[in-house]
Amino acid sequence: VQLQASGGGLVQAGGSLRLPCAASGSIFSPNVMGWYRQAPGKQRELVARITSSGSTVYADSVKGRVTISRDNAKNTVYLQMNSLKPEDTAVYYCNFRRITTTWIDYWGQGTQVTVSS
Repeated sequence: VQLQASGGGLVQAGGSLRLPCAASGSIFSPNVMGWYRQAPGKQRELVARITSSGSTVYADSVKGRVTISRDNAKNTVYLQMNSLKPEDTAVYYCNFRRITTTWIDYWGQGTQVTVSS
C-alpha cells in the first residue's frame, strides 16, 4: 500500500486546513485510515481515524475542531481541521491499517502543519 498525503502548510491561529491522503495498491476491507502527528520532541500521536465502515475515533485534543471522512471509491481520507491552534503544529502522517488476523500499518511521508500565533 502506498500513501500520498498533501495539504499541509502555514496557517494563522483560528484558520483551517484540509489534509487529503490517497491510498493505492492492495486495498482490502476491512481497514482503517487515519492521521497521526508528531511534534518536535514528542511521540507520534493519533489525531483521528476512520474505519472502512465509517466509524470514527478522535483525540480529545481535537474533538469539535477536526472532522475525518473518507471516500472509499477513491481510497482517500480527508482531515478537515478548523480553529487551529499553535499546539497543532506538527508533522502529520497518514496511516493505512490493513486488518486480517492481525494488522499491518502503512505510513505516508508526512506533511508539515505550522500554526502561527
